[in-house]
Amino acid sequence: MGSEWIIVKSKIKEIAGQYNVSADFPEVLNEKVKQMVRDAIKRAEANNRKTIMGRDI
Repeated sequence: MGSEWIIVKSKIKEIAGQYNVSADFPEVLNEKVKQMVRDAIKRAEANNRKTIMGRDI
Protein backbone atom coordinates (compact mmCIF):
# COMPACT_ATOMS: atom_id res chain seq x y z
CA MET A 1 0.00 0.00 0.00
CA GLY A 2 2.90 2.35 0.69
CA SER A 3 2.15 6.03 0.20
CA GLU A 4 -1.29 5.63 -1.39
CA TRP A 5 -3.74 8.25 -0.19
CA ILE A 6 -7.12 7.07 1.05
CA ILE A 7 -8.24 10.34 2.57
CA VAL A 8 -8.59 13.75 0.92
CA LYS A 9 -6.50 16.44 2.60
CA SER A 10 -8.76 19.31 1.53
CA LYS A 11 -11.75 17.59 3.16
CA ILE A 12 -9.90 17.38 6.47
CA LYS A 13 -9.34 21.14 6.39
CA GLU A 14 -12.99 21.63 5.47
CA ILE A 15 -14.16 19.60 8.47
CA ALA A 16 -11.60 21.22 10.81
CA GLY A 17 -13.12 24.61 10.05
CA GLN A 18 -11.40 27.32 12.06
CA TYR A 19 -8.78 24.90 13.40
CA ASN A 20 -5.37 24.53 11.80
CA VAL A 21 -4.31 21.12 10.52
CA SER A 22 -0.69 20.16 11.17
CA ALA A 23 1.39 18.81 8.30
CA ASP A 24 1.60 15.32 9.82
CA PHE A 25 -2.12 14.95 10.64
CA PRO A 26 -3.26 13.80 7.16
CA GLU A 27 -0.45 11.22 7.00
CA VAL A 28 -1.28 9.79 10.42
CA LEU A 29 -5.01 9.74 9.67
CA ASN A 30 -4.37 8.07 6.31
CA GLU A 31 -2.35 5.30 7.98
CA LYS A 32 -5.05 4.82 10.61
CA VAL A 33 -7.73 4.47 7.92
CA LYS A 34 -5.62 1.94 6.02
CA GLN A 35 -5.17 -0.09 9.22
CA MET A 36 -8.92 0.03 9.87
CA VAL A 37 -9.55 -1.38 6.39
CA ARG A 38 -6.97 -4.14 6.92
CA ASP A 39 -8.61 -5.03 10.26
CA ALA A 40 -12.06 -5.07 8.63
CA ILE A 41 -10.75 -7.45 5.96
CA LYS A 42 -9.45 -9.82 8.65
CA ARG A 43 -12.83 -9.76 10.41
CA ALA A 44 -14.71 -10.40 7.16
CA GLU A 45 -12.38 -13.30 6.34
CA ALA A 46 -12.92 -14.73 9.83
CA ASN A 47 -16.66 -14.66 9.10
CA ASN A 48 -16.23 -16.28 5.67
CA ARG A 49 -17.25 -13.14 3.79
CA LYS A 50 -15.69 -11.35 0.83
CA THR A 51 -17.49 -8.10 1.64
CA ILE A 52 -16.27 -5.72 4.32
CA MET A 53 -19.11 -4.03 6.16
CA GLY A 54 -19.60 -1.25 8.66
CA ARG A 55 -19.89 -3.81 11.42
CA ASP A 56 -16.31 -4.93 10.67
CA ILE A 57 -14.93 -1.66 12.00
